[in-house]
Amino acid sequence: MTDRHVFDLTVNGVPRRVEAEPDMPLLYVLRDLMGERETRFGCGDGLCGACTVIVDGRAAEACDLPVSAVAGPVETAASLTGPAGDHPILDALLSRNAGQCGYCLSGIAMRAKAFLEVTPGASRAEIARALDRNLCRCGAHNRILDALEQAAAQMEGTA
Repeated sequence: MTDRHVFDLTVNGVPRRVEAEPDMPLLYVLRDLMGERETRFGCGDGLCGACTVIVDGRAAEACDLPVSAVAGPVETAASLTGPAGDHPILDALLSRNAGQCGYCLSGIAMRAKAFLEVTPGASRAEIARALDRNLCRCGAHNRILDALEQAAAQMEGTA
């Protein structure tokens, strides 16, 4: 018998109600129960960053964060596009053709968004340090950093 609870979450600005076991990782709640497939499963141990989302303004690995520990709104990569247009991070990643396979990109974009919102105009070195926990196995690091440097300048208003 499972010990399921009802959780009220706000995901990408939309209130959502889900029934899940309290220790179910947020990743599985997002993907399997809510259909939010843009958040990726990577290592399952919170080490690769593929599953990074923003929870209450901070980057978090969704694969090892129990849904019961989620306090505050959740943002996934789907939040980077909307009726008002695409976020500068998404625009830059696309215009710089930054992804190769793209598997890691949603997690990188979300960690970058969390970082650049508190550090607009960050330098390339600062961006690289902030993304240290996110792995890209394709080797697209330079294009990703080029794109995020462009987005940082745009977010600061100097692009």
